[in-house]
Amino acid sequence: MFVLPHQVEFAINKLHSAGYEAFIVGGCVRDILRGDAPSDYDITTSAEPKQTKVVFKGERIIETGLKHGTVTLLKEDTPLEITTYRIDGDYTDNRRPDSVKFTKTLTEDLARRDFTINAMAYSPKTGVVDAFGGENDLKNGIIRSVGDADRRFNEDALRIMRALRFSSVLGFIIESETKKSILKNKNLLKNISAERIAIELVKLLCGKNAKQIILEYFEVLEVILPEIIGMKGLDQKNRWHIYDVLTHTAVAVENSPENPVFRLTALLHDCGKPDTFFIDDKGVGHFHGHPEVSFKKAKNALKRLKFDNATTEKVLTLIKYHDMPIEPTKSAVKKALNLLTPELFFCLLKVKRADNLAQNLELTKTCLSTIDTLEKIAKEIIQNGECFCLKDLAVNGNDLISAGIPVGKEIGEILNTLLNAVINEEVENEKNALLSYLAKR
Repeated sequence: MFVLPHQVEFAINKLHSAGYEAFIVGGCVRDILRGDAPSDYDITTSAEPKQTKVVFKGERIIETGLKHGTVTLLKEDTPLEITTYRIDGDYTDNRRPDSVKFTKTLTEDLARRDFTINAMAYSPKTGVVDAFGGENDLKNGIIRSVGDADRRFNEDALRIMRALRFSSVLGFIIESETKKSILKNKNLLKNISAERIAIELVKLLCGKNAKQIILEYFEVLEVILPEIIGMKGLDQKNRWHIYDVLTHTAVAVENSPENPVFRLTALLHDCGKPDTFFIDDKGVGHFHGHPEVSFKKAKNALKRLKFDNATTEKVLTLIKYHDMPIEPTKSAVKKALNLLTPELFFCLLKVKRADNLAQNLELTKTCLSTIDTLEKIAKEIIQNGECFCLKDLAVNGNDLISAGIPVGKEIGEILNTLLNAVINEEVENEKNALLSYLAKR
């Protein structure tokens, strides 16, 4: 089962030959036991950093974090972090130890790790070392803290998000005491950097068990995303909806492609509903203007969590237009393609599909069929090279100037008028036809 890359075998054998213990440790062991290929390998050893440097004298070495016992070996451009067995000191910032103390005991090193499934080690010489039942929890699909859960989360509050992420991605259940501690210590997440929170949030959202985590640990998510407060239990009181806003959101996430843009859009697309909810005199619930409010709240959230500009722009655009009606006609589709670009238009259809799948399916069958039709029409328009944007218009500014139109802002207005005429099939997209149409107007 354990077939290690030759670079990893080289490092372990080199340490063994020098009289030190050495193991791969953590996530790579977990992944191999699950039958997955690890993305990277961490090595733990009884050798202290100075000794590790001596062992690999002549090799490419980076003194990554000698203070915390880590040396990085670059073997054939593959980075291998080699860390001395250690015991962590106090964590005053709820993220990293203020100090570390080296130890000669592997078990003491494993005892400081977050979850049992990540607290296993392996070497070809010794086999699997599992001091905390990680292999059994792996088989049974359980996320369990190593030792006292409160202590683990107070040491590093990001472990709260990691627990949710592992549960979502692996489809594992969080053990009861660990769950209790997560809910108890959730506010410690306020001490964690926005960038680290965002990374874990995206991984969580793209997991196969994201819906369950959103529903079960919503009060944790509220700490890092106050914009979603008010969604839980908000009965929409509308025949189109069979779920409260939170459940609708979770189901929409589940039905979205496993991609950060789509999952973030689904999570935030209705966060404006609690602020716009009202019930009419017939007892029917409405959320007029909620896309605009959701847009503003999502913008604040994405900025605070420091998402990159490209992701932010796509998510906000999709939220802004997620409720925009599009008639299944060529002219309506062309207008939408012009407004959004083809890439975002097809993304919007995916968002609309996920949104409709999270509503009353007895009523949204027609909507889902319309989405299929919109997709078909758009593909035909693009395949046929039909005009839906200014760059494809058969005339440009120079043509208008040559036709006697004075230079100025009117040029742009006229071009847009001609584009709308082409989109509405009032005139053919051909230079002479367009100039003739303009002359008549």
